[in-house]
Amino acid sequence: MSTLVIVESPTKARTIRNYLPSGYRVEASMGHVRDLPQSASEIPVAVKGEKWAQLGVNVDADFEPVYVIPKDKKKIVTQLKDALKEADELILATDEDREGESISWHLYQLLKPKVPTKRMVFHEITQDAIKKALKNCRTIDEQLVRAQETRRILDRLVGYTLSPLLWKKIAWGLSAGRVQSVAVRLLVNKERQRRAFREGTYWDLKASLTAPATGKLKGQEFTSLLVTLGGTKIATGSDFDPATGQITAGRNVVLLTQEQATALKERLTDKTWSVTDIEERPVTRKPGPPFTTSTLQQESNRKLRLSARDTMRIAQNLYEQGYITYMRTDSVHLSDQAIAAARTCVEQLYGQQYLSPQPRQYTTKSKGAQEAHEAIRPAGSTFRTPQETGLGGRELAVYDLIWKRTVASQMADSRQTQITVLLQVEDAGFRSAGKRIDFPGYLRAYVEGSDDPEAALEDQEVILPHLKVGDHPDCQELEAVGHETQPPARYTEATLVKTLESEGIGRPSTYASIIGTIIDKGYTQLTNNALIPTFTAFAVTDLLEKHFPDIVDPKFTSKMEQTLDDIADGEANWLPYLRQFYLGEKGLETLVKERENQIDATKARTVELENLEAKVRIGKYGPYIEVENGEGVVTASIPKDLTPADLDPKQVEVLLRQKTTGPDQLGRHPETGEPIYVKIGTYGPYVQLGDKSEENPKPKQASLPKGVTPETVTLDMAVGLLALPRTLGTHPATGGKIQASLGRFGPYVVHDQGKEGKDYRSLKAADNVLTISLARALELLSEPKKGRSSTNSKSKAALRELGAHPEDDAPVNIYDGPYGPYIKHSKTNVSIPEGESVENMTLEQALKLLATKASSAKSTRKTTKSTTAKSTTAKSKSTSKSSRTTAKKTDGAS
Repeated sequence: MSTLVIVESPTKARTIRNYLPSGYRVEASMGHVRDLPQSASEIPVAVKGEKWAQLGVNVDADFEPVYVIPKDKKKIVTQLKDALKEADELILATDEDREGESISWHLYQLLKPKVPTKRMVFHEITQDAIKKALKNCRTIDEQLVRAQETRRILDRLVGYTLSPLLWKKIAWGLSAGRVQSVAVRLLVNKERQRRAFREGTYWDLKASLTAPATGKLKGQEFTSLLVTLGGTKIATGSDFDPATGQITAGRNVVLLTQEQATALKERLTDKTWSVTDIEERPVTRKPGPPFTTSTLQQESNRKLRLSARDTMRIAQNLYEQGYITYMRTDSVHLSDQAIAAARTCVEQLYGQQYLSPQPRQYTTKSKGAQEAHEAIRPAGSTFRTPQETGLGGRELAVYDLIWKRTVASQMADSRQTQITVLLQVEDAGFRSAGKRIDFPGYLRAYVEGSDDPEAALEDQEVILPHLKVGDHPDCQELEAVGHETQPPARYTEATLVKTLESEGIGRPSTYASIIGTIIDKGYTQLTNNALIPTFTAFAVTDLLEKHFPDIVDPKFTSKMEQTLDDIADGEANWLPYLRQFYLGEKGLETLVKERENQIDATKARTVELENLEAKVRIGKYGPYIEVENGEGVVTASIPKDLTPADLDPKQVEVLLRQKTTGPDQLGRHPETGEPIYVKIGTYGPYVQLGDKSEENPKPKQASLPKGVTPETVTLDMAVGLLALPRTLGTHPATGGKIQASLGRFGPYVVHDQGKEGKDYRSLKAADNVLTISLARALELLSEPKKGRSSTNSKSKAALRELGAHPEDDAPVNIYDGPYGPYIKHSKTNVSIPEGESVENMTLEQALKLLATKASSAKSTRKTTKSTTAKSTTAKSKSTSKSSRTTAKKTDGAS
């Protein structure tokens, strides 16, 4: 008897094949094999003349979808049909979610199997999971299929009804979407807030103090900030109204000017400081739950700077290779097996004291969450450590993130002490804040937002000297510090995903494609991890807000999402809902027909911005400004890096002046005599040498460095910029050329090492690309390259040096860590047991502790290697039984 098993992707097929008995053939469907028509050429001839043909949905016949096989899937369908002819049984093993259920249903409809057919589901690809799934096959869940189909139809109706309207009224190629358009509006609203923001300025004092010395010891230094004056609170950024830049009405605070802060500084100099109060407050922090789709995307963006799309692609590959459980889930639940595996990791790697007293189980709080799966975690009944996986690059980074988060979820609470010291000098009150980590708990393995837990723990601690009420610290320095309030931060992918989920908009599994779409369609630019909406996004949002407000209303969209979930649960009827949404008296089709003639295309292409007389229009080649003067209408293109929040009357004046009078000439080049201009182009300001002509079609240009504006650039600076890259000399060891230049990430020096490639180092803040010397460049190149994970690390001095290890003569030292003193030999660290002191620890005792730790680590590795070896053997045997070639690798599975 032979069984055909169909999954979505070749990677998944290769992995699952290892765990199936002989006689099972595994093939990949490469994702969906049928869908609604994506273009006019895919519309079947039989329905091409129908008025609804472009939708691919017969809205006059109970919203019947028209399904077609895309051209690139026809060969795959033929291959699957041929494979089925040789099978006695068919198992549909696509993913266990609505999308996967839909793929299985479409396969069943297309293949029309005459042999027994089963539906197999699993949330991880391990031997145990596959064996269990084979014993518990079921039928296709028609209700899940209907829910997915309703969602697909609804998205098609919104996108294919509104997008053509945007083409006519604003620009060709734009698109609207049920979730996409709400996401764009969130970005636009944030940018509107930034435009409306008014900066406020305030001053305070910062003191550098020294604790009273004890004996011959010098007192420890610490800092303190001014918080009150004459018993009244000093103004801070939170006291300002962002719309006016003034103190919010009703706030009883003291707003210091620069002159007042300087005068106060002079008045307090050489006065006596006194400690008036000390408060120590214990704080307990609990670990966060294991990852869901949404939280994985958020943390991957924060820690690894990966986009939601890249995160999901990598997670999909890890799942299909059997490293993690299914990566599309709203659940934070862990199985008993997973909890046991995580707790074993904690005990073996960190010790019993780091284990939570009781197993932790979490509940999902997000709107519309579906608990069908576990949280995202390492696969299997035992968790491979990141080092044991053999993974590399971004796959290793994402697996490491998932492993740490899962293990940390079963660790003990972190116990900390928040310390506040209040000081008084004359009528001025100062405050110093400190934090002591009494027991790191789960932070030993996982610190949110950091990829180096130990370094992050050190950064989190703020150690204050031992002080008591009545002490009189010495003031070493007192300085007046000015501050400006900051506009609301733009969304990052992480914060946008968090907002969409918290508002119940869309499904987390679709966020990656939605963010990718709004970037690809030109609605937002991703700059320094911030999502900045474009002028086109403003125009589209304006149109939808005025004429189709429900479509971009987060509450309406959230309610729509809930209805779709109700349909999936059988609590709502899909057909009446679609009829009301699309064909009803206030349905989408009705509204579009009513509004199309009311929308003036010229107004739709115009972006209204407050406090700006110039008109911003969306043109065929991008946004531009338009101003009427005595001589007629003048237009000028808007540079791509000029955001809607930053376009002000001054910027408009510069752009128009360049268009009407030509670029500003700084002077002439001292050697060639050619004119040097300052220009503003599509990608921002730059300097240009000479005029464009037939003989010189591409004059030399150089972008201005960060922080340099067209108003501040000088002739000498322009000459230097146009001379880049500067050759500084040769490297004394290799003879390779060393140059200084400007790149997309700022100024740098580079050492050409010939066949070994080029070695780059970024310049520090104090370095100048135009004046940096060879000696300084060599100094920078001699420093090790620093990744983000190393920027927080600190070199430590040993508390005690115990001596040399007898096996390798490497030093055995005691260091002070964020969770207590520890012994270090080479790469092995071991904590000093409770009851033992740093002073009494001997080399012999340290060697015993290190040996015990090494023995425990070897035992763990041996167990894991044995498990891996068995898996590898099984994989080898399974692979040898099949000589079939698999289809080309694809990420089509979803």
